[in-house]
Amino acid sequence: MKDNLTIDRRRLLQGAAAVPLLSLFGVPLMATGARADDAMLYGAGDPAAKRGGTLTVGSLIEPPSFDIYHQAGEAVNFVAPLMYQTLVYADHDGNPHPLLAESWEVSDDVTVYTFRLREGVTFHTGQPLEAADVKYSLDYMRDPENGTIGALDFADVAGVEAVDPRTVRVTLSKPNSAFLITLTHRNASVIPRDWFAGEGARAALNRQSVGTGPFKLAEFVQNSYMRLERNPDYWQPELPYLDEIVVNFIPNSAGMLVAVRNGRVDMAVLVRPQDAEQLEGVGNLTVQRSRSLNQKSLDLDSTYGPLSDERVRKAIALLVDKEAVMQAAISGYGQVLGTMVPGMQERWGVPLDELATQKVDVEQAKALLAEAGHPDGIDLELRTIIGYDWMEPAALALVQQLAQGGVRAQIQRLDLGTWLQNFRARQMGFTLNDWGTPPDPNILYYRHFHQRPEGADFRNWDNAEASRLLDAGRQAKAFEERKAIYAEFQKLLSESAPTVMMFGADHIVVVSDAVKNHAMHPIGWHFGLVKTWLDR
Repeated sequence: MKDNLTIDRRRLLQGAAAVPLLSLFGVPLMATGARADDAMLYGAGDPAAKRGGTLTVGSLIEPPSFDIYHQAGEAVNFVAPLMYQTLVYADHDGNPHPLLAESWEVSDDVTVYTFRLREGVTFHTGQPLEAADVKYSLDYMRDPENGTIGALDFADVAGVEAVDPRTVRVTLSKPNSAFLITLTHRNASVIPRDWFAGEGARAALNRQSVGTGPFKLAEFVQNSYMRLERNPDYWQPELPYLDEIVVNFIPNSAGMLVAVRNGRVDMAVLVRPQDAEQLEGVGNLTVQRSRSLNQKSLDLDSTYGPLSDERVRKAIALLVDKEAVMQAAISGYGQVLGTMVPGMQERWGVPLDELATQKVDVEQAKALLAEAGHPDGIDLELRTIIGYDWMEPAALALVQQLAQGGVRAQIQRLDLGTWLQNFRARQMGFTLNDWGTPPDPNILYYRHFHQRPEGADFRNWDNAEASRLLDAGRQAKAFEERKAIYAEFQKLLSESAPTVMMFGADHIVVVSDAVKNHAMHPIGWHFGLVKTWLDR
């Protein structure tokens, strides 16, 4: 499937890719083996590609750090996959392919995964990749004592064994239908054994990368730029094509548009897709639009004041006009959501007309607030993140909508670091959020909404029935069984409203005419830059 639409400046944004993403687990999961097909990695190749050159990229979002194991949030995800690799890669359709593994086999009961590693792979530190490194990486990530962000994604891992230098055996305590897709997330990145035992190892990741990826971190200047350089020892010798990638951190969307117009950057992801309209008629630019695995949501911490009452949360959900918020935030360049991200709606999502709290009903919202003991309404702080430009107009629209039902919201703007601290501490409050997912509902829902300790339950929902369904969905093998379970979960999510999934923005990327063979991965991470090249 070609999920990326390239639209020239004379046909700017006249449609979005509508074909849904597929998943390997759309068929019953059988004990199986897989072998590497390297042509599937990082998108389509280009026989006309030339090597060399520096690509400049504009970014509104700056990662607080490049410690991929402990740093939460999407900001680091955009570029981390260029430096760090996992055993498995998910293509644009959500199918897993061997990456650092050259092959794998799965036991009949789907609890034992045996991976055969590639030969000739070295870390940026110079040491060769071996099974002991994979064991260390997975063991470190899954140990909650280490404060890692992805420990709960690997809670079903009972043990990791380095069988020999090139063979790793992972044993699960119970079947997990999404395990291979889980291994495609940057939480499963492989690093040299014992890396974090060294003094200052976490801080050092802002100065050097230690992965196996096609690019190495050369320089990171906070509030200014980062520079990646081609890894000359990368195991795919023909890749990457670019010599360097320079990411310039730009403070706002207006500055980004100026940088694109004057050629300061070759490429930019437009956080406000409607900004692409301002580039119509500008020479030497192409705008690319594609469907995403992203959502813009309104999260409701169930321990934050009146939000502890489900009736209050439902009332808020009934006051949100998702279409109007999407128009205010991104001028409609996306898709209104129910309880599923855009790229997975057709395959996994419940139709919106079968979900609760999807239509605005001010009178019912007022009645629910009164029933909950708030006949005169409630006061809340609505948090936004500085640098996420879509949030400001979205918040202003929400303030007006909520006020109709007696919910008086004051906007509180937080820097990303503070917001992430609140997120990890499960003190989200009442906040806008922006996050994506690999293409499987287990990964979308489990860590975010399952009760502790199995899940992180970031919104303090603490819903036993939801957790039961998430356990069942993770362990079911047949697609139809999984789909039915996740449909039941989505209906519960819409009824109880610990979150209001509002809309998913399409990926809008503007590139200069010199940029060739670029395609944005649906997850929004810059995998495609591995096969991008410059013609100048």
